[in-house]
Amino acid sequence: MPAAVRAPAAEPAPLLRFEGVTKRYAGGHEALRELSFEMGRGEMVFVTGHSGAGKSTLLKLIHLAERASRGQVLLEGRNLAQVAAREVPYLRRRVGMVFQDHRLLLDRSLFDNVALPLLIAGTPRPELERRVRAALERVGLLARERSSPLALSAGEQQRVGIARAIIAQPPLLVADEPTGNLDPQLAEDIMALFAELPSQGTAVLVASHDLHLVRRLGKRVLVLDHGRLVDDYRPGQRA
Repeated sequence: MPAAVRAPAAEPAPLLRFEGVTKRYAGGHEALRELSFEMGRGEMVFVTGHSGAGKSTLLKLIHLAERASRGQVLLEGRNLAQVAAREVPYLRRRVGMVFQDHRLLLDRSLFDNVALPLLIAGTPRPELERRVRAALERVGLLARERSSPLALSAGEQQRVGIARAIIAQPPLLVADEPTGNLDPQLAEDIMALFAELPSQGTAVLVASHDLHLVRRLGKRVLVLDHGRLVDDYRPGQRA
């Protein structure tokens, strides 16, 4: 009898998908226009473009700080338009967020800043302490866990922000101009930290205007121009 024909394996579902997404603000300004792209699990992608191109708006839609005016944003197959307000905090546990201005609690220690997402989630204390110290060790700041953020440099504060963003082990981390206030060497160090995360199970989406640094890392780049996707550059696909 002829051998049975084996069906091809199904393609894994994308972690993140934008389908014809438009974001229009009051007054008629369109920050994003018919934006469509997919991002896989464990992938690192940059979003770049001129000031006002829509980079920050794109990230806000993922974190549900904004809602799309038209089209769909799907995270792990879930349409974010259908996430009720009371569910937003739970959704945000699936998306780590790193800000340019760090947004650390200056009256709390590094340990307490990083522990905050786990405290909110009700993580038992022994597990919380283990995971916080592992995250601080990953970013090279374990020895300073009891220090105040005020005692740190800008680059060290950014590393605390990264530790806090990854502490809940989200499948996706998004970062909005995370190296904008750092000198070139510190910026390179921070990007190297991001580049390690996909191999550990966290996909990374970074909005950045630093084209020199983006090119050096050799990752996929989405280019926005006045809210439209004008290029999806994937190294190795073309000269």
